[in-house]
Amino acid sequence: MTSTHTAVDDVAGSSTPAAAAINAVKVYGEGDAGVRALAGVSVELAAGRFTAIMGPSGSGKSTLLHCMAGLDSLTDGQVFIGGRDLAELSDRELTELRRQRVGFVFQAFNLIPTMSAAENISLPFRLAGQRPDPDWLGTVVNTVGLADRLDHRPSELSGGQQQRVAVARALATRPDIVFADEPTGNLDSHSGAEVLGFLRRAVDEFGQSVAMVTHDPIAAGYADAVIFLADGRVVDAMNDPTAQRVLERMKQFGD
Repeated sequence: MTSTHTAVDDVAGSSTPAAAAINAVKVYGEGDAGVRALAGVSVELAAGRFTAIMGPSGSGKSTLLHCMAGLDSLTDGQVFIGGRDLAELSDRELTELRRQRVGFVFQAFNLIPTMSAAENISLPFRLAGQRPDPDWLGTVVNTVGLADRLDHRPSELSGGQQQRVAVARALATRPDIVFADEPTGNLDSHSGAEVLGFLRRAVDEFGQSVAMVTHDPIAAGYADAVIFLADGRVVDAMNDPTAQRVLERMKQFGD
């Protein structure tokens, strides 16, 4: 088992990470009833790489992802996206940063049911009062295989197709980093493999940075590196993971 410092160094592949946490602490509640979800986590999510975050239930992995994405605030410590300290941003600046520089893919898809796939993909631009780059949008749509489904609403799409819409929406703004929280959790193995393949292509072909929380060793095998958490702390890291190596490592932690 490695130290936190070594784990960060092992996973960090760039002097300018896409996102980073330094001594991140998150406590829910107060006093004796308080729950310490993060207990001093320091990680760097390397630019242009696919990083998986794993650990037993209650290890703090989703909390870490949400705090690093600016969806939740830390009790103590710092989070940076593209070198910007989130704690120093106003609410308006944080909203703009999340809209322009961060993409999200969640287990529940989070699509607007009354909008078509095309409208869901373009939603970040509508919220920002901007027009998307049609060439880039076309590239993203073709990459995730949705060209013939753009007029369909979420209820007319399979779970795998809905998640592909969510991936396309996350990539549409060319964010600094895409955060994915259990993106294959509601999908069958075939649809899950498709979504993971699209995230992998986004890294390899577009230079995207991706951070994904997952329980699944097979999903982690798509990543360039894995960070392991337990009890709110970084306890290990692995480069060039395979599903078998990740499974063997996870057995040490239990669940």
